[in-house]
Amino acid sequence: MSNIIKKIEKKQVEKLAADKKIPNFKAGDTLKVYVKIKDGDKFRTQVFEGVVIARDSGSGSNASFTVRKESYGVGVERKFPLHSPAIEKIEKVRIGKVRRSKLFFLRALSGKKARIVEDLNATAAEKAAK
Repeated sequence: MSNIIKKIEKKQVEKLAADKKIPNFKAGDTLKVYVKIKDGDKFRTQVFEGVVIARDSGSGSNASFTVRKESYGVGVERKFPLHSPAIEKIEKVRIGKVRRSKLFFLRALSGKKARIVEDLNATAAEKAAK
Protein backbone atom coordinates (compact mmCIF):
# COMPACT_ATOMS: atom_id res chain seq x y z
CA MET A 1 0.00 0.00 0.00
CA SER A 2 2.61 2.54 1.05
CA ASN A 3 4.75 1.49 -1.94
CA ILE A 4 1.97 2.60 -4.32
CA ILE A 5 1.67 5.93 -2.51
CA LYS A 6 5.44 6.48 -2.76
CA LYS A 7 5.35 5.81 -6.52
CA ILE A 8 2.51 8.29 -7.02
CA GLU A 9 4.25 10.86 -4.84
CA LYS A 10 7.51 10.39 -6.77
CA LYS A 11 5.71 11.04 -10.08
CA GLN A 12 4.14 14.19 -8.65
CA VAL A 13 7.51 15.48 -7.39
CA GLU A 14 9.13 14.83 -10.78
CA LYS A 15 6.29 16.68 -12.50
CA LEU A 16 6.62 19.66 -10.14
CA ALA A 17 10.43 19.68 -10.28
CA ALA A 18 10.40 19.78 -14.09
CA ASP A 19 8.74 23.20 -14.00
CA LYS A 20 11.39 24.95 -11.89
CA LYS A 21 14.96 24.31 -10.83
CA ILE A 22 15.33 23.92 -7.06
CA PRO A 23 18.92 24.27 -5.82
CA ASN A 24 20.41 21.81 -3.38
CA PHE A 25 20.31 23.58 0.00
CA LYS A 26 20.41 22.75 3.69
CA ALA A 27 19.99 24.48 7.04
CA GLY A 28 22.40 27.39 7.42
CA ASP A 29 22.31 28.41 3.76
CA THR A 30 21.11 31.89 2.82
CA LEU A 31 18.40 31.88 0.16
CA LYS A 32 16.45 34.35 -1.92
CA VAL A 33 12.93 33.03 -2.35
CA TYR A 34 10.94 34.76 -5.10
CA VAL A 35 7.26 34.54 -4.10
CA LYS A 36 4.26 35.47 -6.26
CA ILE A 37 1.87 37.71 -4.34
CA LYS A 38 -1.59 38.79 -5.46
CA ASP A 39 -1.78 42.57 -5.21
CA GLY A 40 -5.35 43.58 -6.03
CA ASP A 41 -6.00 42.05 -9.44
CA LYS A 42 -2.31 41.81 -10.42
CA PHE A 43 0.49 39.47 -9.40
CA ARG A 44 3.87 40.74 -8.32
CA THR A 45 7.05 39.04 -7.17
CA GLN A 46 8.36 39.63 -3.68
CA VAL A 47 11.83 38.50 -2.61
CA PHE A 48 12.26 36.98 0.85
CA GLU A 49 15.97 36.64 1.68
CA GLY A 50 17.10 34.89 4.83
CA VAL A 51 18.77 31.92 6.48
CA VAL A 52 17.25 28.45 6.23
CA ILE A 53 16.68 27.33 9.82
CA ALA A 54 14.88 24.05 9.06
CA ARG A 55 14.04 21.65 6.30
CA ASP A 56 11.01 19.41 6.86
CA SER A 57 9.72 16.15 5.35
CA GLY A 58 12.74 15.39 3.19
CA SER A 59 12.22 15.59 -0.56
CA GLY A 60 8.64 14.37 -0.99
CA SER A 61 5.68 16.31 -2.33
CA ASN A 62 4.91 17.78 1.09
CA ALA A 63 8.51 18.91 1.78
CA SER A 64 8.91 22.40 3.21
CA PHE A 65 11.57 24.72 4.56
CA THR A 66 11.66 27.63 7.00
CA VAL A 67 13.52 30.86 6.23
CA ARG A 68 14.33 33.48 8.88
CA LYS A 69 15.44 37.08 8.47
CA GLU A 70 15.76 40.18 10.63
CA SER A 71 13.59 43.04 9.39
CA TYR A 72 14.06 46.37 11.20
CA GLY A 73 15.22 44.59 14.36
CA VAL A 74 12.34 42.13 14.37
CA GLY A 75 12.84 38.46 13.51
CA VAL A 76 10.58 37.28 10.69
CA GLU A 77 10.14 33.61 9.80
CA ARG A 78 8.32 32.18 6.86
CA LYS A 79 7.61 28.54 6.07
CA PHE A 80 7.43 27.62 2.38
CA PRO A 81 6.22 24.39 0.77
CA LEU A 82 9.11 23.34 -1.47
CA HIS A 83 6.95 22.58 -4.53
CA SER A 84 4.49 25.45 -4.10
CA PRO A 85 3.22 27.15 -7.27
CA ALA A 86 3.52 30.46 -5.40
CA ILE A 87 7.32 30.12 -5.42
CA GLU A 88 8.67 31.51 -8.67
CA LYS A 89 12.29 30.56 -8.05
CA ILE A 90 14.80 29.87 -5.29
CA GLU A 91 18.30 31.30 -5.45
CA LYS A 92 21.15 30.25 -3.17
CA VAL A 93 23.13 33.30 -2.00
CA ARG A 94 25.69 31.69 0.28
CA ILE A 95 26.46 28.36 1.92
CA GLY A 96 26.55 28.33 5.72
CA LYS A 97 28.81 26.20 7.86
CA VAL A 98 26.64 24.69 10.62
CA ARG A 99 26.68 21.55 12.74
CA ARG A 100 22.95 21.09 13.18
CA SER A 101 20.00 20.39 10.91
CA LYS A 102 17.59 22.64 12.83
CA LEU A 103 18.82 26.12 13.78
CA PHE A 104 16.01 27.16 16.13
CA PHE A 105 18.57 28.64 18.54
CA LEU A 106 18.84 31.60 16.13
CA ARG A 107 15.43 32.77 17.36
CA ALA A 108 17.00 33.86 20.66
CA LEU A 109 19.88 35.66 18.93
CA SER A 110 19.95 38.91 17.01
CA GLY A 111 22.46 41.11 15.24
CA LYS A 112 26.05 39.92 14.99
CA LYS A 113 25.40 36.95 17.30
CA ALA A 114 22.99 35.48 14.77
CA ARG A 115 25.57 35.41 11.97
CA ILE A 116 26.49 32.11 10.36
CA VAL A 117 30.01 31.51 9.06
CA GLU A 118 30.23 30.95 5.31
CA ASP A 119 31.58 27.58 4.17
CA LEU A 120 34.22 28.76 1.70
CA ASN A 121 35.30 25.21 0.75
CA ALA A 122 31.76 24.25 -0.28
CA THR A 123 31.34 27.55 -2.14
CA ALA A 124 34.57 26.99 -4.08
CA ALA A 125 33.61 23.38 -4.87
CA GLU A 126 30.19 24.47 -6.12
CA LYS A 127 31.69 27.17 -8.36
CA ALA A 128 34.20 24.65 -9.73
CA ALA A 129 31.35 22.25 -10.53
CA LYS A 130 29.60 24.92 -12.61
